[in-house]
Amino acid sequence: MAENQAVWGIEIGQAGLKAIRLRYAEAADQVIAVAFDYILHPKILSQPDADPEELISQALDTFLSRNEIKGDVIAISVPGQTSLARFIQLPPVQSNRVPEIVKYEAKQQIPFALEDVIWDYQPLGGGIEEGGYMLDAEVGIFAMKRDQVLKTLKPFIDRKVEVELIQIAPLGLYNTLCYDSLGMRVDTDYDGNPEESSIVVDMGADSTTLMVTNGSKIWIRNVPIGGNHFTRALTKEMKLTFAKAEHLKCNATRSEDPRAVFQALRPVFNEYVSEIQRSIGYFSSVNREAKISKVYGTGNGFKLAGLQKFLQQNLQYEVERLDDFQGLVGDAVLNEPLFQDNILTFTVPYGIALQALKQTMIRTTLLPPEIATARKIRRKKPWAVVSAAALMVGLCISAVGYSNVANSVSKDRFGEAETKVNNLTTQVSGYKSSYDSAAGEFTTLIENGNKLVWNLDSRENWLEVYKAIDECLPRDVGDEIDNEQIAKSNRIKLPGITVTHHKDLAQWFEKLSPQAKSLLPPIDKEKPPEGEGYVFTLTGVHYHNDESKPTTDVGVLYVHETLLKNLQSWTVKNPNSQPVDVRKMGISHAVILKDEVRPFQYYPYGKPPGMRGTDGGMGRGFAGLGGGQPGMGALPGEDVGFGSSPMGPMGRPGVRPRPRPEKETKVIPLKQTTFTLEFVWQPIPVLEREENPPEAPAAEGEGGETPGAEGEAPPA
Repeated sequence: MAENQAVWGIEIGQAGLKAIRLRYAEAADQVIAVAFDYILHPKILSQPDADPEELISQALDTFLSRNEIKGDVIAISVPGQTSLARFIQLPPVQSNRVPEIVKYEAKQQIPFALEDVIWDYQPLGGGIEEGGYMLDAEVGIFAMKRDQVLKTLKPFIDRKVEVELIQIAPLGLYNTLCYDSLGMRVDTDYDGNPEESSIVVDMGADSTTLMVTNGSKIWIRNVPIGGNHFTRALTKEMKLTFAKAEHLKCNATRSEDPRAVFQALRPVFNEYVSEIQRSIGYFSSVNREAKISKVYGTGNGFKLAGLQKFLQQNLQYEVERLDDFQGLVGDAVLNEPLFQDNILTFTVPYGIALQALKQTMIRTTLLPPEIATARKIRRKKPWAVVSAAALMVGLCISAVGYSNVANSVSKDRFGEAETKVNNLTTQVSGYKSSYDSAAGEFTTLIENGNKLVWNLDSRENWLEVYKAIDECLPRDVGDEIDNEQIAKSNRIKLPGITVTHHKDLAQWFEKLSPQAKSLLPPIDKEKPPEGEGYVFTLTGVHYHNDESKPTTDVGVLYVHETLLKNLQSWTVKNPNSQPVDVRKMGISHAVILKDEVRPFQYYPYGKPPGMRGTDGGMGRGFAGLGGGQPGMGALPGEDVGFGSSPMGPMGRPGVRPRPRPEKETKVIPLKQTTFTLEFVWQPIPVLEREENPPEAPAAEGEGGETPGAEGEAPPA
C-alpha cells in the first residue's frame, strides 16, 4: 500500500449503505476518519415487494456520485449468516505442514466441495512452536459459496470498482472491538486477561450477530431476530403499515401511548433475550474457563428504547453501546450529526477499513484468488516491459563491446587460463556428483521418516477402508429403527472379509465372468484395473425381501441397490455422520460374483423341544452364523439356551431351558440370500487425493457425482 493511501470500508446491509474512509498517519500512529457516507434504501431489502439488486445498484450509484474513490483501497463486508466460520484445534504438527493439515480439515468442516467455495484461514492465539512443531494451535476457517461472493462483487465489477478485501461482518466486529475497545495493536503483545471475554451484540434488520472474544479466540453465532421483528410485532398488534410501525418503533418514547407500544413489543423482547441467553449458555458450556466481563451493543437496531436496560437486567452483565470510537480521530467526521446519529451502524465498516490499513491481527480475505492474481500480474506488466527493454539495451551494448575485442583472443594469451578453467570444471563436477549422492540419501531418509511419522501407507488407510465398507452397508434410520418386520429391515451382515494382494490386478479382472463384467459401471468397463493392489472378498447374508418392490428389494437385487451401489460411489454420507471417501480413496470394480436364495425358518421364541438337538445343542441362532442348521434359527441378539444338562461347556453350570407356553411355538418363513462380492483397492493417501484425484463415476447420466445431495450417496 502506498504511503498515506486511504481506504474505504463499505457495508451494504438490509437498510442501507454505510461507508467510512480512513487514513493512517504513521508519524502520529493514529487512524484518521477522512469521510463517510450513509445512504438509506427506499425499502428494506427483505420486504416482499423490494428488488434487492436494483436497490443495491441505486445506493452504489449514489455513493460513487458523491465520493471520489480513485486511488483508494476498497474493502467490503458480507453478512455473517451467508458465510461459514469454524474454529478448530490442530494436533501437534510440523510447522511447514500446517497448510496441508488445514486444507484437510477444511474438507471435513466445509459442507461443500472446496472448488465451489472461497475460503481462507487464520492462525489464532494460543499456539506455540517448539522443535519445529506447532503445539495447541487454533485455526479459524472462514468460507462462503463462490456464487454468493461473485453476486456480492457484481455491482462493483459492473462499475469498474476494484475491491481489494472481502471480509465477513463478524470479523469486522472483532477488528473494531480489539482495536478500539481492547486497545490491541499489531506487533504488540496483548496484556489483557485471557479468561475474560467480551460479547458484541450487533442487531441488524433481520438478524443479530453474536461475537464472543477474549482478544485471541473467537466464537460466532447468528440469532434469527432483528429490528424488523419488533416492527412486525407493532404492525400485527396495532394494525399499522410497516412504514408507520417503523416510525413508531423509533419514536416509542414520544408516542401518545408509550405503554401500549412497549406492551406490544414485550413478546419480542422476551424471545430476543432468551435467544441471547441460550447462546451465552452454550458458549459457557464449551468454554468453561471463560468469564464474560461485558456486553457491547451495536447496530442501529440497538437504538430501540429500553433494549439496553432490558438486556442488562436479564443477562446480569454490564451492557454498553459501541457509540464512541476511541481509537479514531477526525472531528470533521466524528462530530457530524448524521454520523453521530448512526454511529452504531458503522462498527463493521470501521473494522474492515482497519484491516485494509493493516492495523488488525486478522489477515483473511474472501476475494477470489483468480481476481487477486490477475490484478497482481496487470500491475507488474509495466515494470516487466521496462525491465525487458533495459535488458535488451544492455545486451546490445554488451554484444558491441565483445565484438570489438573478439580478434584479440589467442591461444598463447589464454591457453593457461583455459587449462585452469577445465581443471576447475572437473573439480566442480566431482563435488556436484558427491552432493547429488548425499542429497539422494538425505531425501530417502526424509521420506522414510515421514512414513514413520505420518503412517499414510499403512494402518490409517486400512482403518479407513474398513470404515468405508461399514458406511456402505444399509441401515435403518429414524422411525424405521424400531421396525419389527425382519423382511423389511435394512440389514446386510458380513460374516467374512478376506483380502488378497495382487501384483497385477489385470489377471484378476480377466478371470471375471462376462456376466459379472456386464454389471460394472461404464468407467470400470472401459478402464480395467492394472498394476499392484488388493482384492477384498466380502461374504454376506441378508433376509430383506420386500415383495412390494420386486425390482429392487428382493434377493441379490437388494444387494445391488444398497451395498454394491455405495461401493461404486464417489463418496457416501449417512445421516448423523461425516461424508466418507469410497471411490475417492481408491476403491473400484465392485462386482457380485455369486448369490443364492433359499427358504429360512425363524423361531422368535426358540425352537420346539423336539427340534433343539438338530443344531448341536443351540436353541437359537442364525444358520451358518450361530451354529444352527440351514433353514432353522433365530435372529442375532435374542436369548440362546443350552441343553438340559446341569453342566454346560467347560464345566460351567448350564442354563436350564425356560418353559415356553404353547403360543410361543411360532415360526416366521423368511428368504435367506447369501452372496459373494469382490472389489479392488489401490490406496490413494489423503494428501494426494486432491493433487491427482481419480475419475468420479457417472450417475444417472451425469459424470462425477453419486446420487444424493451434493454428490453424496443417499442412505440405504
